[in-house]
Amino acid sequence: RSSWLLLAPLLTPPIPVITAPPCSLCPEGAHRFQWIRNLVPEFGISSSHVKVLSSPAEFYELLKVQIKAAKQRVVMASLYLGTGFLEQELVDCLEETLEKSLQAKGSPDLRVSILLDYTRGSRGRKNSRTMLIPLLQRFPEQVRVSLFHTPNLRGLLRLLIPERFNETIGLQHIKVYLFDDNVILSGANLSDLYFTNRQDRYVLLRDSPEIADFFTELVDAIGDVSLQLQQDDTVQVMEGMVHPYQGDKVAYCEIANRRVMEVINSARTRQELLHAKTFHSSQAGSSLFSQQGSQAAGSLKPEPDTWIYPLIQMKPFGIQIDEMVTETLLTEAERDARIYLTTGYFNLTQAYMDLILGTRAEYRILLASPEVNGFFGAKGVAGAIPAAYVYIEHQFYSEVCYLQQQERVQLQEYSRAGWTFHAKGLWLYLAGSDLPCLTLIGSPNFGYRSVHRDLEAQVAIVTENKALQQQLHQEQEQLYLCSGVVSTSTFEQPNRYVKLWVKLVTPLIKNFF
Repeated sequence: RSSWLLLAPLLTPPIPVITAPPCSLCPEGAHRFQWIRNLVPEFGISSSHVKVLSSPAEFYELLKVQIKAAKQRVVMASLYLGTGFLEQELVDCLEETLEKSLQAKGSPDLRVSILLDYTRGSRGRKNSRTMLIPLLQRFPEQVRVSLFHTPNLRGLLRLLIPERFNETIGLQHIKVYLFDDNVILSGANLSDLYFTNRQDRYVLLRDSPEIADFFTELVDAIGDVSLQLQQDDTVQVMEGMVHPYQGDKVAYCEIANRRVMEVINSARTRQELLHAKTFHSSQAGSSLFSQQGSQAAGSLKPEPDTWIYPLIQMKPFGIQIDEMVTETLLTEAERDARIYLTTGYFNLTQAYMDLILGTRAEYRILLASPEVNGFFGAKGVAGAIPAAYVYIEHQFYSEVCYLQQQERVQLQEYSRAGWTFHAKGLWLYLAGSDLPCLTLIGSPNFGYRSVHRDLEAQVAIVTENKALQQQLHQEQEQLYLCSGVVSTSTFEQPNRYVKLWVKLVTPLIKNFF
């Protein structure tokens, strides 16, 4: 099949733009970010419950330990599950834990819910589906596997675009891994590369039941509007649900919007009530404790010094919370503030580029050098993707130079022999501070796909705690240590040569990768 099929996605109809009211920041310390709770639930926790991981191996070992220790729930959302030995070991851990639950007295408590993307998870003869079918067959009452299929891939378009290229239309891109009340947020997928030599970011939120409940409900909501994998490798929609690519698209998207927004709004209401209750309890004095008994016990927990805000982006469903918050953070960043922004795929939206080039903060943008791009050395058309990213990077750098912003906006390329780079997110350092008070971590890449096509989720972590700020600072430093500053001479190197056809095609297809 010829490479011109890459252009087939251009047949998709435009997605309607939904605007939202602007936000403004409060002036005091970490509390300047409390405006985010007007949009999403705010979870106040102790910084001692937050652990930043640094390596793929640490991430993989933690996944196995957490699966084996789970008693009530395992919820895993990813783009796909790989098919190698390490992935099989994860499935074996799930089977072992489910078996223990089945043998326990009474009815088994453990429930396993896995959400993957339909197109990526169905790629090839041996795929994510075939890896998980044995679990469905052995534990049909305890295991659920949902495969999200974008409503934008339908009709003639679905028939025309071959495997792999059909993934350009839209994906389930959220990565969240939770085990009872422990939650791992990451940009890493469940694949051997992400367990060995593909650098990403990972944060563990321990003993955080409200956050775990939120992400369980979010994955359930997306799962409900997804295709359900059956024991015979077929898929079915849930009873009463509109089919994602055969049914009415508008009706499907309205239902999906309603399901996801119900999760966000109900959690936000719960957290507001909890916040008010805790506030009034603390104001009422010690006499209230004897009257309220166990209800007041919750207020004995240490005062939160860290706040978690889940940011959801699902443009196909008209949900643009992450985009709104990210744009506001970039807009409101003050002079002499520093923003360290990293992405494995440098393809910023025009809005993000305009804000970076037109605002006052200093930017240090970390991106993949061609050799650590995940598509480096790929066969066929995909092998030209690193060159397309070089072209996009060069265009942005030229704009920085034209505006004489080289001191304020600096590009740095991650390079590490034998590794690839997939880390994304940002760290915000307020003016005069040597430590970050906010980080964004999760699945979005700040590119067109993340904003317009895929389902994405990340969290904003805001902290006043110096030890956690130091953890985040060390994470940032460790990633940036493996980088070199981009200059004009960078693009004069032989490995930065971009063929004419790539330059011509990139503007046409840049919205699809």
